[in-house]
Formats: sequence, structure tokens, C-alpha cells
Amino acid sequence: MAIITLTTDLGYKDFYQAALKGSILSLMPQVNIIDVTHSISAFNILQAAFVLKNAFPYFPKGTVHLIGIDSVYNENTRYLAVKYKDHYFVGSDNGVFSLMFEGNQPEEIVELNIMQDLKFLHFPLTDIFTKASCHIAAGGKLTDIGIPVSGLEEKMTLHPVIEKDTIRGSVIYIDSFQNVITNISKELFNRVQQNRAFTLYFRKNETISQLSWHYNEVPEGEKLCLFGISNHLEIAINKGNASGLLGLHLGDIVRVEFR
Repeated sequence: MAIITLTTDLGYKDFYQAALKGSILSLMPQVNIIDVTHSISAFNILQAAFVLKNAFPYFPKGTVHLIGIDSVYNENTRYLAVKYKDHYFVGSDNGVFSLMFEGNQPEEIVELNIMQDLKFLHFPLTDIFTKASCHIAAGGKLTDIGIPVSGLEEKMTLHPVIEKDTIRGSVIYIDSFQNVITNISKELFNRVQQNRAFTLYFRKNETISQLSWHYNEVPEGEKLCLFGISNHLEIAINKGNASGLLGLHLGDIVRVEFR
């Protein structure tokens, strides 16, 4: 069965999400629609890229991923369909693709040339994006719905600063459990650590000096750090609210010192 996933900032309060799903089902009644999330902060392409980057590898190859972030018509923004690692992505060329793919080149990119229905001018998700996603999910070629192009709108993220014995990173995501996820990857941490002891420093003069494998390796209410499913360094509290209790927010600086 064909699969279309949805990653949007539409939320759960209004009718927009239902309208999007209804539009897809009207064109393709048998498709399997999967919500990745509709809770992305409004227009936050960095958050959307992080969530979908970590979610899409778990889906079967050939899955179509519709990205509904900052998609309202803009004469300077292209609508794209992209093939990457045998998955398909439909969305605005607003930087979300470059953030997701992290410098890796897709196998195919087309700029969608599907005619916009004027009654959906302010809601292209239910028109252009829906038509493109259903076409691809049905096995159609990208070149049937778009013109091949090269290059994506580039958006840069803050990268960790590496010194001889220190990594300075920042908070890039806070999940529903209030776990705090940084931009320090496991690969980078291991490369700089070289089997040395470390201390992680963050707000309120808090420190952690041991990596955990699981959230419950420390007593309830105690803080810990670990590499979660995203393979990024996380700060958490066992069955607690790390972001709120530790005062950590998006963009806050963290520091790892090795010795």
C-alpha cells in the first residue's frame, strides 16, 4: 500500500489538517496517511527538518513525505519534489531540504509545474502538494509533474565549535518529554573524546560527567546525558522535565570538556 507522511505546522485545533487529509483521500482513497507531526512551531523549518530527518529512515523505501511548513505562495519560493535515499519529499524550497539532507545531494529534484487552483491559492497543501504526493505515491515519475532542476535553497545551522579539549554546542530541539537535544553528534563526540573522561557544563552551573545508555540508569528526578535515537547528545531527567527544571531552552550553549 502506498504511504504518504505528513509533517506540518497546522496543529490540531483547526480544520486545516482534516482538509489536507481529505484532499489526499479524494485523489487516492486507498493511500495510507501517516502523521509524523502537526505540532511543528509555525514556520520553523529547522524543527521540521530535525523531526523528519530522524523519522523518514524508518519508513519503507518509496514513501512520500509531504512537508507543510511555510508553504504559502511566494513568488520567490519554488515548490519541489525530491528523491533522496529512495524516499520522496514534496515541499517548499525554503531551506528545509538542505537542513534535512545536511549537504548530501538528492538523486533527483524537480520544480513542480502543476497548475495552481486559485481557490486554493492560500493553501497549496490541499492542491499542488496533494496532487504531487498522490502522483508519486501512485508510481508516477517526477518529470511528469515538474521540471528537473539542480541545487536547493541553502540554510545553515550553528555547528559545534571544536577546540583541542572542548566542544561548544547548542540546544537545537526540545521533545515532548522536555528532553534537551543538542547539535553535538555521537560521531563528533567520540572523535574528540578519544576515550578521555569528560564533563558536560550547561546553565545554572550544572554538570554531568557520565554517559548513560538508558534514561532510567539514574534515580527518578536525577539528571543524565546520553545519545538518544537521533544520535545527538541529550540532557534529560529520569521521569522529569529537563528543559523546565534545568532552565534550558533552544539556542542555549552547552560545553563538553575532556580531560
